[in-house]
Formats: sequence, C-alpha cells, structure tokens
Amino acid sequence: MPTTADGGIRSRGAPGIGRYTALVKLDRINHVETVYKIALVVVLLVVIFSLGQALFFMMTDKDEGKRTVWALTRRIGLSLVLIGMVILGIWMGWLHPHDVGQ
Repeated sequence: MPTTADGGIRSRGAPGIGRYTALVKLDRINHVETVYKIALVVVLLVVIFSLGQALFFMMTDKDEGKRTVWALTRRIGLSLVLIGMVILGIWMGWLHPHDVGQ
C-alpha cells in the first residue's frame, strides 16, 4: 500500500487514465464520530427495549408489582441521557443536523 511522507495512505486511482492521486488521511475524528453514532443507536435500542419491557410487565403483572414503574423510570432516564448525548454530539461537531430540504 503506497504511503506518503506524513504517514497517510495514497490511493492509486485508475491506471492509465491520468486521474490525480487522492491523499487519504486516517483521521481520529472520523473514528470518534462513528463510535459516537453507534453508541447513540445502542442507547436508542435500549430505550425501545425498556419501553417494551414496561409494556410486558404491565400486561403480565396483576399484583402491585413495581417492575413496570422501574422499567418506565429507566426509560425516562435513558431518554434524558440520549437527548444529552445528541446535544453534546452537535456541540462537539460529531453530529451534523440539517434542514429537511437539504
């Protein structure tokens, strides 16, 4: 794999066409953005699972069980964490919100 003097990876391009060779940099920020987005999706899935768990407990528990209340409390807490993560991601520049028409 051809590399440059500063450690970047140089793509070869199509041979014989005369296209310029693009310099591909392995940037840590891109990795942080990817991991952050995966973490957001995981937290969102846990929130949805907790909501389903609360529904299941509500339908099956006939006595005065606290499982439904605890599942909904966890869902609210995780939703607040998710909103905080989205705000932090936008503030740090890892998430890029856009208008509907763009």
